[in-house]
Amino acid sequence: MNTLSRAALLAFFAHTLLAGSAGAQEWTRFRGPNGTGHSPAKGVPVTWSEGDFRWRVPIAGSSHSQPVIWGDKLFLLTALDAGKERVLLCLDKRDGKELWRQSYVLPTHRPGSKNSGYANTSAVVDAQRVVAVFVSEQHQWVRAYDHAGKELWARDLGPFKSQHGHGASPMIFENTVIVPNDQDAESFVVALDLKTGAEVWRSARNPGRSTNIAAAYCTPVIHRRADGSEELLFTSQSHGVSSLNPRTGALNWESPVFDKRMVASPIVAGDLAIGSCGSGAGTGNYLSAIKLGGSGNVAKTHVAYTLRRATPYVPTPLYHDGRLYLISDGGIASAIEAATGKEIWSERLPRAEFFASPVLIEGKLYVPSTAGDMFVLATGDTFNVIARNPLGEGTHSTACVDGGRLYVKTFTHLVCIGGK
Repeated sequence: MNTLSRAALLAFFAHTLLAGSAGAQEWTRFRGPNGTGHSPAKGVPVTWSEGDFRWRVPIAGSSHSQPVIWGDKLFLLTALDAGKERVLLCLDKRDGKELWRQSYVLPTHRPGSKNSGYANTSAVVDAQRVVAVFVSEQHQWVRAYDHAGKELWARDLGPFKSQHGHGASPMIFENTVIVPNDQDAESFVVALDLKTGAEVWRSARNPGRSTNIAAAYCTPVIHRRADGSEELLFTSQSHGVSSLNPRTGALNWESPVFDKRMVASPIVAGDLAIGSCGSGAGTGNYLSAIKLGGSGNVAKTHVAYTLRRATPYVPTPLYHDGRLYLISDGGIASAIEAATGKEIWSERLPRAEFFASPVLIEGKLYVPSTAGDMFVLATGDTFNVIARNPLGEGTHSTACVDGGRLYVKTFTHLVCIGGK
């Protein structure tokens, strides 16, 4: 794909996204077009200093949310007053100025880890509306707004139970918004009508098979099969990598081969679907590649390989040009031959942990750290740190890319880098 022209790349995304966003809009959901982490943007800086920031604005409260963009509007979630007030912000992407906000008071719980919080998810946006999820132990509110901030509809999906709170973002497919709800209590995936919020379908999910832990934090992706049909891919401990019909919610296949919590989202790598699991302690993490296709439980027939060294728990891997790129939570960057699982290179990045997922811009990996560095890595068969750039402070948030600009939500600010 690195040899494709911008026009061809945009055509590719328009063909594969199928998620209700226009081809010119580059970052309308978590991890960009169809959750691939790939951006068609040109001209994003490779090196910079803090003096080169286009702008940097404070964001009150606590948030690990990745921004999303439509037109000149940027949407970002945050939580104020120790999580009691949940907020959707709309900012002008050109200067970071706040245009409007919607906020709600919700009960809080005690977060289970340093990554836990009350604004971990990303909104999803299309030409008419932006949809966000606001979650407490008692409520899962899915709310839709027009681009001027008027609430169009709201739907409560009921309680949410998890040691670490909520973290899965919604996505848009055709005329529905799909909301994952794998939790430690009653679990399901639901598709809601984009115009009204009415339930279109609901697919029940299994409780934890080996433990009482079923909560998962993936944002699903769409895969177009060779016959032109689509499937909706999820990752969870209960179902492994699983495939649903995106128009009915019917289960196509599942691969329950994971015995730990799944935070990273699924990706498609050629004819494989990739999932990884792990624990906060960092012990026993592993990644499995599942052959796409099949029917029912494919755990004994469709596992292509399993990797147990330096695999990520929180960051989602990235697939590009036949290679799988991994950034482990502890800072080991690896390139893997995607078809076979063979390691090409594996090296440690300095100084930090990594909870954000890498993104691909013009054939280079942009990898933000908790210590406040944005590493830019070369893709290919040789490990090469092209640049190590400052973000002003650390981040747990995946970068948003729009045109020639990079937007990063750090611990207390939103930073814009690049653009004329």
